[in-house]
Amino acid sequence: MQNFVLGGGCFWCVDAVYRNIKGVTASISGYTGGADPNPTYQQVCSGTTGHVEVVKVEFDDSIIDADTVLDIFFTSHDPTSWDRQGADVGSQYRSALYYTDEEQKAIFERAIERANQVWDNRVVTVLEPLGTFYEAEEYHQNYYARNPYQGYCMAVINPKLSKVRQRYATFLLS
Repeated sequence: MQNFVLGGGCFWCVDAVYRNIKGVTASISGYTGGADPNPTYQQVCSGTTGHVEVVKVEFDDSIIDADTVLDIFFTSHDPTSWDRQGADVGSQYRSALYYTDEEQKAIFERAIERANQVWDNRVVTVLEPLGTFYEAEEYHQNYYARNPYQGYCMAVINPKLSKVRQRYATFLLS
């Protein structure tokens, strides 16, 4: 098993994408990158804590390889947009990869290089060592499945899911 901590805008979106992928054994929404201990959603949304909304993705690399997990990440959001994903604006929504060791950092660097070959604009995804990961409040976990008809889910998450489903159909859970 491997774990990646990924920030790609609102964690509801990233979580929804990975919950439908074969080999992903856990997807946990949370916060990292800031200085305040035990931040709340309201504090992180203020943009003053330095934290980023992230998802800890645990996966079985005998079923899905690390490169595919990261290519899905770069497909599911716009990594060329600084501190913003659509209408979600602020440093808490930045595109970011948080590594646990030098091997993981190298995997992430290669993924950024691949993404730069796909996107017209330069990828601005931040690459940083993982600090403390704080699990988000329970109501953020598996948010999309619990609220599929909520406006944000329909307008923002559904198109991202559709894009990933088209490109990675062989990796979708049946």
